[in-house]
Amino acid sequence: MSLPSLDPRAREILELVRRDGFVGIDDLARRFEVTPQTIRRCVNPLCEHGLLRRVHGGVDLPAPAANLPYQRRQILHLDAKRRIAAAVAAFIPDGASVSLGIGTTPEQVAVALRRHERLRVITNSLNAANALAGRPGIELIIAGGALRANDLDVVGAAAANCFAAYKTDYAVFGIGGIDRDGALLDFDADEVTARLAMMDNCRNALLVADTTKFGRGALARGGRLADADHLFLDAPPPAEYLDALHGGRPQLHVASDYTAPRHLESCA
Repeated sequence: MSLPSLDPRAREILELVRRDGFVGIDDLARRFEVTPQTIRRCVNPLCEHGLLRRVHGGVDLPAPAANLPYQRRQILHLDAKRRIAAAVAAFIPDGASVSLGIGTTPEQVAVALRRHERLRVITNSLNAANALAGRPGIELIIAGGALRANDLDVVGAAAANCFAAYKTDYAVFGIGGIDRDGALLDFDADEVTARLAMMDNCRNALLVADTTKFGRGALARGGRLADADHLFLDAPPPAEYLDALHGGRPQLHVASDYTAPRHLESCA
């Protein structure tokens, strides 16, 4: 299907997703004042021709070979990430040691941890480090190595060696996507290397993800949902992923009803 053959509504939906990233089916229905079923009939041909991709609750652009720019990801689904971060911060006690990974959701976790006391944090993310730097009662250790200029982080062997030098109480990490079989996906094999080192060197592995990560494609594969001890989401997972969560591991934490304290909402 070529762009000139699209009807006006389909063309506008395509432009909305290109501009904003993920857009919910219900949001589109309200925008066009039609039923969600009508929107699904409209987006299905777009997905069949590879112009859009169906994900839980809406549509997104087809999976790219590389992730979106970090600055754009920082503002996408921000309320969901803040709720997840607040739930994680409530879960981690004062006096804990924490390894903190890359990505915008772990960055929000760093923001939410700013009021903790006697915290020791090891991170390979400059964004997370900046959120915690200078906070009284927080000791900060940063992985050394080549800095990725766009994401401001260190990945690969340098980050893995740093994480392997410590045994933390908690590891908090995000992922690029979650496949239907429960596989954890990232956009770069070096990101997987760093993440697996965090998981291997902690007592409690905490995976943090908003629900748009379900079904989101990424090339590099490493680890499975069941490798995490806890999974923090902003909403219940889609039904087709429940089999991958069967057996009680990871333990599921849904932050959909959690209201972040006012001081957390102002620290992004």
